[in-house]
Amino acid sequence: MSAPSPLRAFVKLLVLDLDASVAFYEALGFSRVAADGSVVHLRWQEAGDVLLVGVPRGVSFEGRRGWGVLVGFTSSTDVEALAERARALSAPVQGPEVQPWHTKDVIVTDPDGYRLNFVQQA
Repeated sequence: MSAPSPLRAFVKLLVLDLDASVAFYEALGFSRVAADGSVVHLRWQEAGDVLLVGVPRGVSFEGRRGWGVLVGFTSSTDVEALAERARALSAPVQGPEVQPWHTKDVIVTDPDGYRLNFVQQA
């Protein structure tokens, strides 16, 4: 892997099973940019950066994660195909739904309960 480009904006998500979460995101179409111990840097298409961070041993991680938050990614590819990939992973999926502001949205819930909102121009 080449050195990752500087991050302008990103989201960092605490996950219970780092390997399973990385496999889930890569199956959706994210690419791995870098990995360092308990942190994996993933990218959605050209600019949607996510850092998955494994929960340190002995740290309690209870409760609902991501409640009230949608992590948004614009998509230059078909969100309907993405929804089908997510369903094949047994992930909860909402949509695709055409919005009044002329986008087609899909919301995928990851294994840790984070909701990922993929948006395509309609």
